[in-house]
This record gives sequence, structure tokens and C-alpha cells, in this order.
Amino acid sequence: MSLPPDPGPDFDVLLAYLRATRNFEFGGYKRVGLARRIAKRMRATGVASYAEYQAYLDVHPSEFAELFDTILINVTAFFRDESLWEHLRSEVVPQLLAARSASDPIRVWCAGCATGQEAYTLAIVLAEAMGDVQFRERVKLYATDLDDDALATARQGVYQERDVGSLPPDIVERYFERDAQRYVFRKDLRRLLIFGRNDLMQDAPISRIDLLTCRNTLMYFDAPTQARVLARFQFALNEGGVLVLGRAETLLTHTNLFVPIDLKRRIFIKAPRYNAATGVAGGMLDPYRWRDRAVAGSRYGAADVAARGLDGELRDAAFDAGPIAQLAIDRSGRLLAINERARALFQLGQPDLGRPLQDLEVSYRPFELRSLIDQALSEGRPIVHGEVPWRAPGGEMRWFDIRVAPLIAPVEFGGTAPSGAGVSATFAEVTRYKQLQHQVQEAQAELEAAYQELQSTNEELETMNEELQSTNEELQTINDELRQRSEDLNRANAFLESVFASMRAGVAVLDRDLRVLSWSNRAEDQWGVRAGEVIGTSFFNLDIGLPVERLAEAIRGCLGGAMDGQALLVAATNRRGRAVQCRVTVRALIAVGDERPHGVLILIEELQNDVAAEDSPAPSAADGDVVSSAGVV
Repeated sequence: MSLPPDPGPDFDVLLAYLRATRNFEFGGYKRVGLARRIAKRMRATGVASYAEYQAYLDVHPSEFAELFDTILINVTAFFRDESLWEHLRSEVVPQLLAARSASDPIRVWCAGCATGQEAYTLAIVLAEAMGDVQFRERVKLYATDLDDDALATARQGVYQERDVGSLPPDIVERYFERDAQRYVFRKDLRRLLIFGRNDLMQDAPISRIDLLTCRNTLMYFDAPTQARVLARFQFALNEGGVLVLGRAETLLTHTNLFVPIDLKRRIFIKAPRYNAATGVAGGMLDPYRWRDRAVAGSRYGAADVAARGLDGELRDAAFDAGPIAQLAIDRSGRLLAINERARALFQLGQPDLGRPLQDLEVSYRPFELRSLIDQALSEGRPIVHGEVPWRAPGGEMRWFDIRVAPLIAPVEFGGTAPSGAGVSATFAEVTRYKQLQHQVQEAQAELEAAYQELQSTNEELETMNEELQSTNEELQTINDELRQRSEDLNRANAFLESVFASMRAGVAVLDRDLRVLSWSNRAEDQWGVRAGEVIGTSFFNLDIGLPVERLAEAIRGCLGGAMDGQALLVAATNRRGRAVQCRVTVRALIAVGDERPHGVLILIEELQNDVAAEDSPAPSAADGDVVSSAGVV
């Protein structure tokens, strides 16, 4: 059965049904992967639609457990991805412990713990780093999952030999107690692990966590759900807390929440808080602190020109040739100077000199200059307003960084003025910067989309890998069961063979269709036909020295319900060509607890002359007569 990429409304109805009846919220899971796993159960149950499957769940409540096992994919192992655990053991955990005092508690959360192997792996790593005493005194390890059955297994801490087979022998000896063929995690450490149900999409996170692992769980969620869960993780972690994700999961789009400390191994640290007073984020330089759009072009302004002591004409030429549009306004708000760039940009001319700024369009377009001037004069410092948009007379959109600075040096070309006698307003065009910024944003958006697609594909492939691994584990379990059954069957067959070998009579077992199911070694010796030649063949088609047709009535009687069976004396010819007398006993084959015959058991005993005489003291029976222990019937 194949499903479309979007399963449709019936699929949503089924999800709502699961939420209402079993309190399982799957709305945040990736629809394609979720539909694929539900389809697996639909194929197993033989239904063809979501509506039919919902009806099947109503009638077969036990199917819920099978469905949730398939959806949640409880694939895990001790020290899964060994390089990650080695890095945690050698680098991350020692640094985490060193950052805290010897008496501080260590709180750990294993989210999506499945059947517990990862939680117990964390316990081993911490106990190895801290020692058993410190571990017992300081560590609280919380392990959560959505699957109640998996949690029940995790709480017991009981695992099979194959589960611990990859662990070093010294770790197994130190942390597990052997119970027959099972291995039980140490009780004194196990009691420090708190297992509980937690829905990452709905339930509140555990707080004040130092180390949080959530491996190969987020990849099943869609992007909005991942963002919500990650925000909860960020809230759960202490400052400097560490988050460990799975191989297919990364946080390149959530850098405001976490900072990678080992991207290859998917290890992250909680992003430090920004300190506005220092411009520092938890010891990290504020990446925006450098951004000061104050324009250095003021060195071409009137104040600087006057300070250089140049003559009037040179000062005028220098001011006028400045690359940045610039105005000079006195304290009373009158326009004192305009350079060539400002005249061309704002369509100003010589007649505008000396006019009140408020009468000119430049006072409010592209920005309200008068408010900036008042602020600059009152605070005695430059005021910058960045990336101001302005539509030029030709319709072109342009952007400027406007800087208004008080003139604290001689500002008039012919003399001097006291500090704060006026202001200089510069308009640094950043249109090219904005265009490049827009292009970068578009490219970034495209890269982000491509990354999201690649990430989604990677997560989907990893999900499929998890599903295949889960299926492989199921097949391994079935294979182990079949191997055990095969061994049991071999032992049963060996036992039956020993029973048959101890009997003087040859044994043939027939099914209800009179095909040979079993042919003992003694029967082979009597009639010279191997078991491989007769098994599966109709008993009445056997070409042996025994007149099998003489047994037809007795066989039919047994199949018809004659439970006592019959014994007959039959003249036959053995494999050596000698004429012999045989006692043939025919009995119904009955299964335990079932009175209906499933077949026929035939015992063929070749009688010696003296034995025949002893068994038949009365006159000789005719060939094929029915006999009993007292003689001819």
C-alpha cells in the first residue's frame, strides 16, 4: 500500500482520534514519516484506509501498543555512537564538573530515553568521572519518554546478553549484576535515576539542568515543533548547560538559543544572556557593538576646515568638495552652509542660505532633522540615525545614515563661535550597502531554504535508518525465537528417534490424507526404503513387501473415530526376500486436548516363528485376521 505525500483529512481524523482516546499528540510529527509508520501497521493488520484502521483500533485495543511501538521507534543501545560518548567522558563532563563546586548538585535529563540504555550510559559516564560516592550524593538523573511500556522496561534495568555484548567486560562487571542470562543494572545506582512520562511537545520541561541529551528524537518533529521543544530545552538548562543531540540534528537556525561547542558531534551550550550595560553576552563580545554608523566624512566639514587654519577660499573649496552631503545650521536654526553634494541631493541653492531650516523640505525629508538637532545640542554629543529611507525626486529609493553633531569648534568662515553655536548635519548614503544587504538576505534565505531541505532530507533518512534498525531488531528477535524453536524441535526429534530406536517395531506416522509424516529407522531396516524416499508419499503407493492395502479398513476406522485401534497379523516379505509374519497395530493419532484424529500411527513388528507360536496358541489365524492378546478375534 502506497500513500500520497500528504495523507489528507482522514489522516488528521485518525491523529485526533489517537489524541482523544490515548492522549498521544502526534500533530507535531513530520507527516510523511508518521504516515509511513502508520501504514506499516495498516499493512500488518490488513486494512486499506485510515478510517478502516480507526475502526480496527476500536475493535482491537491491543493494536494501540503495536502502533505506538512502531511510531515511537524505540531504537537505542549502550554507548551508541561511541565517539560521542568518548568526547563526553574525556572533555565535556570534566569541564562541566570543574565549573561547579564539589558540593553543587548535578542535574541531568535524558529526554526520549526509550528503554533506558542511554540513561544508564549517562550514569556510567558520570559515575566513572565522579566516583560512586560523589555520584550518589550529587547526581539527579531524570529520564523521560512518551512510551509507558518502554519506561517500564527502563525502570527495571534488566537487559539481555546481546544488549551488553558491546560493552567492555570491566564495565559490565562493575555496573551490572548477572541473573541467569540477564544483566541487571546496579540497584544502588539505579535508584538515583528517575524515569517518568514527558511529552516534549506539551509538558513542562524539567528545570535547572546541567546536561541534557535528546538524541534522534527531534528529527521526527516538524520545524515549528522543533523550535518549541528547543525553546523549552533552553529554558530547562542552567547557564553554561550542555545540550547533546543526535547525528541528524543540528541547531544552525537556532543560534539565539544555543552555541555549538562541537558541531560534528552535535554538542551545544546554552547561549549566554546579553548584558546591555557592558555590551558583552556572557563573556562573548557583542557582535553588534562595532556597528556605529557615525560618518567619518565630517573631517571635511566647516568645523574641521576652520580648525586647520586654512584661508577662506580653501576652506570653502574643501567643504564644498566633500563626498558626503553636509549642512551647517546655527543655534537659531538658520542654514549657514551647504556643500555641493547637499545642493544636488536636496535641490538647494545660494538663495537658501540664511533661511530658517524649518522653511525647507530638507528639515523633515528624508527625516525630521529638528528633533535630532535639539537632542544634539541638549546632550552635547553627536546623534546618529541609521538607514533612513528616502525616495528621490526621480522615484529611486535611497538610504542614508544621518549624523547631527554639535559644532564645538570655530564654525564660521570668518571668525570663531562659542561651543554649541550650531550643528553639522551629514547625510552618508548607504544605498549600495542596503542593496548588498538585501542581496545577502535573499541569498541567505535561499541557503536557509536549501539547508532546511537538506536537513529535512537528512532527518528523514536518519528516521528511515532508525525504522530499518527497529525492523532489524524485530527480525533478530524473531530469528532468536525461531532458533530456539528449532533447537527445541531438534531435541524433540532426537528424543522421538531414541524412542523409535528402542522399539522392535517399525513406525510409520500418516496424516489425514494418508501421506507419510514419519518413517523410523526400524521401518527402513524392515522394508529397505529410506525415510527420504517415503515421507510425503501416500502410504498406499508404497512399493514394499507389506500388503498395505490390507490395512485400509483399519486405517479408515481410526480416522473415523475408532480410538482403540486394531492389531492385525499380516503375511509379508521383508527386504531380504524372506516371507515373514507381521503384527501391525493401527491407532488414531490424537493431539493433546483434541479428540479429533489428526492422523494414524502404524506399528509394524516382524514376528519370529517361536514368538508367533507363543503369541498365537490357538489355531493359526488366516492372513489379515484381527487379533487380540488372547488370540484370533
